[in-house]
Amino acid sequence: MPDNYSEERIKVPRFNEESGFYTTPERSKIMGKIRGKNTKPELAFRKALYAAGYRYRIDYKKLVGKPDIALKKYRTVIFIDGEFWHGHNWEERKHKIKTNKEFWIPKIERNLQRDREVNQALDQLGYTVFRFWEREVKKDLERCLQMVVSHLEAKGDKEV
Repeated sequence: MPDNYSEERIKVPRFNEESGFYTTPERSKIMGKIRGKNTKPELAFRKALYAAGYRYRIDYKKLVGKPDIALKKYRTVIFIDGEFWHGHNWEERKHKIKTNKEFWIPKIERNLQRDREVNQALDQLGYTVFRFWEREVKKDLERCLQMVVSHLEAKGDKEV
């Protein structure tokens, strides 16, 4: 993360019973099944990108933010973000959270803040960052793919 990031970090309370948060075993089981990588939209996007002739790294740990897809040759990274976790329409949706507001609102706002920090850090490293919502990829994969491919083709012309 960039050291010179201007915003103060949002503090997220610990999600445990001592902090006043209670979760049922049933809820815990549901939350445990949520995947952070290899989601259906990610797999669909990767398959389409591969079919278009591009090779990439997945969950690339050498870059800040572990991008879902990294194309090192083109200095391009792609994130496919879940709507809830990354705050899609956040100002509109945060008022609809009914349970554990004291945890979830700071948690998602910190995720949004971290996304901005990661974008800034990658930009400083000379990477182009694409962020797509899962629903965008599900509903209009072709448009998302075309945005990336157009960029890669333009970058490829410059490198040759």
